Amino acid sequence: MPSFTAVDVHAHHLGPDASAAASHLDPAAPRLVVDSPGEGRIVRGGATFRTVRPALWDVGVRLGEMDRAGISHQVISPVPVTMEYACAPGSDPGYARSVNDSVVAACGASGGRLLGLGCLPLHDLDAAVAELDRCRDAGLLGVEIGTRIGDLELDAPELAPFWQACEATGSAVLVHPVLGGRGAVRRTGPPYDLGLGMLTDTALAAGALVFGGVLRTYERLRIALAHGCGAFPWAYPRLRLAAGIGGDHADWDGLVRRLYADTLVFDDEHLRLLVHRFGVERVLLGSDAPFFPEQMAKSMASVRDAAHAGVLPEGTDPSLLARNALEFLGVADRTA
Repeated sequence: MPSFTAVDVHAHHLGPDASAAASHLDPAAPRLVVDSPGEGRIVRGGATFRTVRPALWDVGVRLGEMDRAGISHQVISPVPVTMEYACAPGSDPGYARSVNDSVVAACGASGGRLLGLGCLPLHDLDAAVAELDRCRDAGLLGVEIGTRIGDLELDAPELAPFWQACEATGSAVLVHPVLGGRGAVRRTGPPYDLGLGMLTDTALAAGALVFGGVLRTYERLRIALAHGCGAFPWAYPRLRLAAGIGGDHADWDGLVRRLYADTLVFDDEHLRLLVHRFGVERVLLGSDAPFFPEQMAKSMASVRDAAHAGVLPEGTDPSLLARNALEFLGVADRTA
């Protein structure tokens, strides 16, 4: 197994094995259709949701792209639309199982270079906790969840059994925006969903974790937020001020610095704020592979360029972020 020199924590997988199982449960469920060795589609409700590249399902292609980018390891999690469906009321818990089994199989075929996170049927908390246990037994290191669970924000009391289970099992939690950012702000469509919706959605989720009591209640949780924690790093001083005006004077700064955030901010200068807000030990390499072409290499270059320009602290490089990733995943005993 290669050394952990660069660990990309934000990447997605969906295999045809999951799709075959899912189609028997609900023909409308999101699934992968491979049209040719180089082309595929995610189909939802009988219609094409998006076209996809073979790196999404072909481990060999993915590893080749990682090699070219200089990434030693990658954490793969379900495609968000599949994670969202698994949480939807009425969805069969078997759907989450099929998606997770595909992640497990991909990791097993990677020679140790892929690490996995699963998804859960969070509309049924008993089934979700059982599936979390099954995921951990299968070797997955945690789960990917949405910025909200159906109509529930992440600090909803109904989700307490989930957070308790994550803490008890030492599971890493990656929070990813849902619905592509739609509905989080008053304008929708390009460029607003990706450009503002996802950032706002993620900031609201971070706010629920910090100001809604989740991090105060569950002191051993390890939570990362994708897309650089959205707009939260910028908005946090105002949120802190507003909480104080409301009479709550908790150690907000300390709670915020328990969160992890990935580097997927598309501007080297923005990395400076991530370090200021969370600490360099909480910054993780992220690419959203395979959805942004060549982003793995761009994410690697961004970290190096930012360090060279003094935007990041001296000595910050992908190997340092790899150690952060192993801490987040709960496997710090592995050599980075």
